[in-house]
Amino acid sequence: MVEMIKERLKEEIRASGLTTVEIARRVGISPEMVTQYMTTKKLPKLDTFARLCKEMDLSADYILGLKDA
Repeated sequence: MVEMIKERLKEEIRASGLTTVEIARRVGISPEMVTQYMTTKKLPKLDTFARLCKEMDLSADYILGLKDA
């Protein structure tokens, strides 16, 4: 389950066309954290995840595996 969440989050971040700096600025985190979400086993805290979804117009249900694309 964790791996699916990581893959979907990474996929959506890459598909956004935004740089890690732009995403970080919008969400209020460091660019390094965005990179860690994409390249390590680190997952965002719940409040950060919610901000990522809101600021990037992502479907939390999709990322969490509650529904398909």
